[in-house]
Amino acid sequence: MSVACGFECVVVLGCMRWVWKRCTYIGNDDSATWPPATYDEFEPIPRLCRTILAVYEDDLHNPKFPPEGGYRLNPNWVVKRVAYRETLGNAPPYLIYLDHEHHEIVVAIRGLNLVKESDYKVLMDNKLGKQMFDGGYVHHGLLKAAIWMLNKESDTLKRLWVENGMSYRMIFVGHSLGSGVASLLAIIVANHGDRLGGIPRSLLRCYAVAPARCMSLNLAVKYADVI
Repeated sequence: MSVACGFECVVVLGCMRWVWKRCTYIGNDDSATWPPATYDEFEPIPRLCRTILAVYEDDLHNPKFPPEGGYRLNPNWVVKRVAYRETLGNAPPYLIYLDHEHHEIVVAIRGLNLVKESDYKVLMDNKLGKQMFDGGYVHHGLLKAAIWMLNKESDTLKRLWVENGMSYRMIFVGHSLGSGVASLLAIIVANHGDRLGGIPRSLLRCYAVAPARCMSLNLAVKYADVI
């Protein structure tokens, strides 16, 4: 009896320890051992976050909700703005910005709109193990949105890259739902650079802000140089 009680106590304590660690675990723990980012690595992030916020504006010449300090964009360098009426539920709204100051072509994608049914349809179009990609798994709905965007904008992005000396970096950036689309768009282009005029992987970057779960860990590691 005493042996059985002792075994039960060990099991209970083990379960309690697991529950405690599970409940107190935070995302910051994942990167606790990572070295601090360098200035060059972090510098684009605040700037690109402002670009994402700019997607929410109807008119950047007369913004209604600018962050402190403004968007710091040149509205005349906005090549294209695509709203819900044009995406037809296939992807979140986005803009394409030709940043001559930093020599970048930026595709910025907005986050989940809580009142748009089409965004939920994209997000919910998935189940575990449904979509394989490059030896791993990706979110089916977000992959469809990324493919739709690439098919729609590949000619525009290719033209911008070629017209600017084939030297500008291609930046995909998004928040929440948009960051999942941006991440999958980046790995598609990394494998099919010919769609954008042969752009090399070294000129591709993706910045995912509060990203949706969009790919398996092995793919996240495989494309860590891009995303």
